[in-house]
Amino acid sequence: MAEIRIGDLSNRTGCNIETIRYYERVGLLPHPPRSPSRYRLYDSDDVSRLRFVRRSRELGFSLDEVRALLALSADRGQETCAEVRELAARHLEDIRAKIADLRAMERVLADSVRRCDAGEAPGCPLIDSLSAA
Repeated sequence: MAEIRIGDLSNRTGCNIETIRYYERVGLLPHPPRSPSRYRLYDSDDVSRLRFVRRSRELGFSLDEVRALLALSADRGQETCAEVRELAARHLEDIRAKIADLRAMERVLADSVRRCDAGEAPGCPLIDSLSAA
């Protein structure tokens, strides 16, 4: 077992040290053994697991979804692939809904800024759009 300290784990994965500690507290990473001088000691499996967690989080998966993906990744059976696909498909639907919401917000704000720039309405069109129901 390679003994990797937390700073090296951070460097190898691009993950902040405090984030690594947080992932340990919430159970995404196992609590590592400690050296006699109380340093956390990780191995190559921890590097792989943390990279998996980090990439999953970059793709917007929640902590619970990452937990589910980690559990499923341990199985690797044919039915597991279908479960992972279902989880990813639901996540994709959520992302698409958020994108649609962001586009709607963009249109409202762009229109308000345009109206403000054009001086079309008395008062402040931005305040008016925020006050509207």
